Amino acid sequence: MTGNESDRTTFVRGNKRLDDLLARPDIAAGVAEVEAEARELDRVYAENLAMIRRAGDLTQVEVAEKLGVGQAVVSRLERRNDMLLSTLADYLHATGAEHPRIVAVLNGMEVELDLDQFRAPRSA
Repeated sequence: MTGNESDRTTFVRGNKRLDDLLARPDIAAGVAEVEAEARELDRVYAENLAMIRRAGDLTQVEVAEKLGVGQAVVSRLERRNDMLLSTLADYLHATGAEHPRIVAVLNGMEVELDLDQFRAPRSA
């Protein structure tokens, strides 16, 4: 060591270094893109209710038992294009879904509607 202060490397905390890098628009854009891709990969898309049930590894009979209805009722539910939000919430819970919600994007912002608020109170 020479004893000369100008020869020493200045220590920079990792968080500061990351903040400095993220302040660069090109790097910030790249990070945002990777984060968006990661969120997309974590998401499972279902085109219909039957796909949601299958994602829960359940049969129509098993969902029907949880709902207290017959298998034919579940079959009809899965083919419907329109239903009450309370029915949708009950179906999703029967498939094992936790915290079911509808997400809409308005003006670039995600707005969530919690479906649990539409479920009828359950008697103990």
